[in-house]
Amino acid sequence: MGGRLDGKTALVTGGGRGIGAGIARIFAAEGARVVIATRTVSRGEAVARVISKTGGDASAMATDVASAKQVKAMIAEARKRLGAIDIVAHNAGVYPSSMITKMKEAEWDHVLDTNLKSLFLITKAVLPHMIRRKYGRIVVTSSISGPRVAMPEWSHYCASKAGVNGFIKSAALEVAKQGVTINAVEPGNILIRRPGSREAREQEETMVPAIPMGELGEPEDIAYAALYLASDEARYVTGQTIIVDGGQILPESQSGVL
Repeated sequence: MGGRLDGKTALVTGGGRGIGAGIARIFAAEGARVVIATRTVSRGEAVARVISKTGGDASAMATDVASAKQVKAMIAEARKRLGAIDIVAHNAGVYPSSMITKMKEAEWDHVLDTNLKSLFLITKAVLPHMIRRKYGRIVVTSSISGPRVAMPEWSHYCASKAGVNGFIKSAALEVAKQGVTINAVEPGNILIRRPGSREAREQEETMVPAIPMGELGEPEDIAYAALYLASDEARYVTGQTIIVDGGQILPESQSGVL
């Protein structure tokens, strides 16, 4: 049986670990040739080796998605390696915590540049290529934080992800007749730390009580939603988001979480 992305090519940003690595693995397992772009190239290379050992086709490159110059170079290099870019899964992002009263302007700029401006830069760089081919899938990792819920100390992060959702709606309209779709996945709390580690235990202790399904999500849970949006099955879906959060945003209060 063939994979859902057989014959397709994909560029995955932030693919060196966590959700991005899960997207890269699932896309490759479904038949896509994958280029992993990450700031720490050694992490991307490690994910590519795992994919290659299981019969997939993947390579890695170093990129800072907040840099217009590096984004242009990334798209050019991905096209050189892949021939054409069918899918961009833009997952790269940062989430430092900081109170507004203590936040430096540089901290705000770093988060907005990495999480939101990067989406503009990548979309602007890849759209001419996709429009010429009359085919393209752009899938973005957004978040429930910002568009649906919020936490103190993450105003910059929440603003960036709310901006992502607004951007994809407008961008999707601009290319709706060009064979290009632009969508996003909104993850809830996902276990991205090493299972059993102190960080993973802390994440579970603080976050699981708010999740009706009683467990953290895994990177693959997000990857499979991204897979649908990247596939031809979603050809008639654009400017939309899929929430994958174990029901976290559903309860009216904590008393509703059984």
